[in-house]
Amino acid sequence: MAKELLIKNACVYDPLNGIEGEVMDIGVKDGKIVDPSEIDETKAKVIDAEGRLTMAGGVDIHSHVAGPKVNVGRIFRPEDSRRLQVAMKKIGPRSGSGFSVPSTTITGYMYAQMGYTTVMEAATPPLMTRHTHEEIRDTPILDQGAYTLMANNWIMYEYIKEGELEKAAAFATWLLRATKGFVIKMVNPGGSEAWGWGENVHSLDDRVPYFDITPAEIYENYVKINEMLGLPHSIHIHPNLLGEPGNYEITLGSWDVVRNAGVKPDPEVGERDQIVHNTHVQFHAYGGDSWATFESKAEEIAKYLNKHEDVTVDLGAVTLDETTTMTADGPLEWELHELTGFKWANCDVEVETSSGVVPFIYSPKNPVHSVQWAIGLEIALLTENPWQIVVSTDHPNAGPFTRYPRIITWLMSEPCREEWIEKVHDWVGQRAVLGTIDREYTWTDVAITTRAAPAKMLGLSDRIGHLGEGAYAHIAIYDIKPDEVDPSRDYAEVERALEQAWLVVKDGEIVVQEGIIVNEVTGRTYWVDVKVPEDLLEEVEKDLKTKFRRYYSVNLGNYQVQDVYIPKEERIVIDARDRF
Repeated sequence: MAKELLIKNACVYDPLNGIEGEVMDIGVKDGKIVDPSEIDETKAKVIDAEGRLTMAGGVDIHSHVAGPKVNVGRIFRPEDSRRLQVAMKKIGPRSGSGFSVPSTTITGYMYAQMGYTTVMEAATPPLMTRHTHEEIRDTPILDQGAYTLMANNWIMYEYIKEGELEKAAAFATWLLRATKGFVIKMVNPGGSEAWGWGENVHSLDDRVPYFDITPAEIYENYVKINEMLGLPHSIHIHPNLLGEPGNYEITLGSWDVVRNAGVKPDPEVGERDQIVHNTHVQFHAYGGDSWATFESKAEEIAKYLNKHEDVTVDLGAVTLDETTTMTADGPLEWELHELTGFKWANCDVEVETSSGVVPFIYSPKNPVHSVQWAIGLEIALLTENPWQIVVSTDHPNAGPFTRYPRIITWLMSEPCREEWIEKVHDWVGQRAVLGTIDREYTWTDVAITTRAAPAKMLGLSDRIGHLGEGAYAHIAIYDIKPDEVDPSRDYAEVERALEQAWLVVKDGEIVVQEGIIVNEVTGRTYWVDVKVPEDLLEEVEKDLKTKFRRYYSVNLGNYQVQDVYIPKEERIVIDARDRF
């Protein structure tokens, strides 16, 4: 651990502690934030921030950065891997490559350059999660966690079909332990399972082949399981019909089902308020009944959010780049392949999930892509409470995470948006409302949607997302002075500053100086260990011995992720035994 650190004259934006542009000192000792008075200046490293913009380390709640489908994307796209090699010398001590699907090393470096210190891997198939943790371990600097895919799991479906909710909850616990996972992740509930039979579901009331349960019933049971276990994060959903014209209706219907399931977060268990988090909401906010009639329904999505603060979203904002799409929504990737003619990779992960990978080009001259670009920004700007919003691109699906500074610039500057509206297709003026919105994000809004809100949604705001005493010393300082720069006017300067932080501190260690990686630290892995009644867990484990022999190509003993895969763990222990 480095010696004590004292940062002086930082212009701090820390919404979780009610600090809005206050010039102040920050003390760091033993990897955590302390009162500056505790620091001995004669022994500490002292840095004068000189009024520069200072926030907690960024928190990305949803990004595809590790695991089998990400690695398929790297192998699948050698043309993408060549795009960053020229810049490698300036980034850090180790080499790497990739633009939309960067290698593990470059992923860690480039997030850190932007001031991000925590990134959650958005979807890991349980059977293949060892590989996910291998890549997390190989990614420098970042703290991470993995979201365990459960929404199309045969064993879960069997318990639900048989009305054995407590066994389903115990199996969810077993899965989180086995995979060292953090979240119950739901992707196209019922639809990805139907894809194994060449089908999909098209409404919340469609029946899943063989299991004879509906997406609505899946949502209702999974939210009950999540709250029965008292998990720190709500269920994390990717609703049905992603990317389909008219899908905003099934999105809102899914939120209704979850909210009407009769459960609420327990304030004694965690700090989150939401009952459901909808990821990459831009992809679920489409109107029209075909691509010819495609239009934005961001206003309808925002109206719902403005009425219901127990629903949170991340944007999945389109950045108008060439990128790589990858998702456990297998049928969606097949449709993209059919639509574009681009190459396609597909995988059915035994009895758990499906996935696909397809390259994609979002063109500013394409009418649909232009409206998609507008939708992500509209939802952020029309939703009144920034604590319900997280900046994301569903990396790399709507664009690479390295475009976050540009998204923030669009949100902070109406003139910048107007400039881009002139570049894109005129459908944005006809089928979206972006050009009529004059709201501009403040630095406080930015700190909320990139730090404080995602930390709170994850149930981790006792340790990340803020600069209060006791928090991990994750600090990002940018070479911009809020009292001298107007983001609305000086948007190019804002984007440049956010792309390469002036200083980044991770767990008390300086890892970035003037945009250059100067140090690598080992990131921690968050995972959730829930205690349930032992007799119930024993029943489930007995069931699993039979089910694994019947369904899986691997033995039960070869399935679980051993501790050696996680060199620096942060195990979150929850005792849910009195809930059964």
